[in-house]
Amino acid sequence: MIIGVGIDVAEIARFQAALERTPSMVERLFNDEELYLPDGERRGIASLAARFAAKEAVAKALGAPGGLHWRDATVVTEDSGRPRLTVTGTVAARATELGVRSWHVSLSHDAGVASAVVVAEG
Repeated sequence: MIIGVGIDVAEIARFQAALERTPSMVERLFNDEELYLPDGERRGIASLAARFAAKEAVAKALGAPGGLHWRDATVVTEDSGRPRLTVTGTVAARATELGVRSWHVSLSHDAGVASAVVVAEG
């Protein structure tokens, strides 16, 4: 059963400008698994913007309650290249409250826009 669906888009240039204006925002938004590739290289801005969109989409799928922490939703990349969502803390608590048992996430970026769709399934 579908508990919730969220979608979000982020203009990549605008997102990059926000990170440049407020560098501490990076640490508030992302976990190391999101920031760095397996070889230790930092992810590109388009990939980070897509992960930010996924976090917004998670909140929407959960009914956009207040009090969710950005770093409690983490988008990791499986060896296959497929994105996978892991949740902890505030996000996991809300998901449990709603009966979410699994997540589906899709990321994309093209033409200056990053997007994400998240489905919360019970």
